[in-house]
Amino acid sequence: MSLDSTSTTGTPKTLSAIPLSEPSVTSSGEPTIGALLRDASAQVSSLVRSEVALAKAETISEVKKAATGSVFFVLAGVVLLYSSFFFFFFLAELLNEWLPRWAGFLIVFVLMVVVALVSALLGFLKVRRIRGPRKTIASVKEVPSVLPGAKRA
Repeated sequence: MSLDSTSTTGTPKTLSAIPLSEPSVTSSGEPTIGALLRDASAQVSSLVRSEVALAKAETISEVKKAATGSVFFVLAGVVLLYSSFFFFFFLAELLNEWLPRWAGFLIVFVLMVVVALVSALLGFLKVRRIRGPRKTIASVKEVPSVLPGAKRA
């Protein structure tokens, strides 16, 4: 932007507009409301980004710890599973003290089948009682009735 003025000699000259004060500062030297809002918005945005980054870093650290711990639990479960094989042999050999060997192994086998069947039955009964999210479905069906301009079913 340029301003036209005349010099002392009477010839016109062109001046460029130079602000005498910062546009985001009032004449009393205080920042304008717009500048304050812009700065506050930038600071809040920066704060939110920093908090999200911190939460992400903490979560990743905790997930790594949980993954390491779960590996040890899986390892313990596998070792326990293979150890149960030896326990059942021990039980059959113990029964061999009072019964023929084949009877001891037959009793252990029947005991294992009964435990498996009872576990399967309990699991089936638990799974059969699973229902859908009834409250959520009911509240979703009510959404059209609370929206303005929506037709009622």
